[in-house]
Amino acid sequence: MSNQQKGDLIATVMQAVAAFQDATDQIDETAATRLGLNRTDLRCLGILERAGAMTAGQLAESVGLSPGAITAAVDRLVRAGYAHRIRDVSDRRRVTIEPTPAAQTASEKIWGPLGVEAHRRLSRRTIEELTIIHDFLVEGYQMQTRHAQRITDLND
Repeated sequence: MSNQQKGDLIATVMQAVAAFQDATDQIDETAATRLGLNRTDLRCLGILERAGAMTAGQLAESVGLSPGAITAAVDRLVRAGYAHRIRDVSDRRRVTIEPTPAAQTASEKIWGPLGVEAHRRLSRRTIEELTIIHDFLVEGYQMQTRHAQRITDLND
């Protein structure tokens, strides 16, 4: 493969990544609307669904929100019936947030079919291909989070 062909392929892959991000954004926007949530609340709910119960501080750190903003987000999730607060029996000041069965049902209804299809598609790949895909996604995640921090740190 020539350098020109490789450059063209890199450009094509970068365009495909951008299109994939746009499609993911569309799913998230549609899901948030369907659930009656804003996008930040949807991110919080997604983290709770994947990680399980955690303190508000842990959730705030995972999402990158201030203590006040996470309190408001959790309040909205509780009001919507997608999360509840659980007081620690040994330390009444400590509260964990966890998703409700209603959140799990809604999540399965929205993302379950997508997960099934993604699993079916990935099952057709070889171990070597899966390793490459995994490495690409991990590197992409690290790059995206690093640049999100860079953008946060920009001085105007």
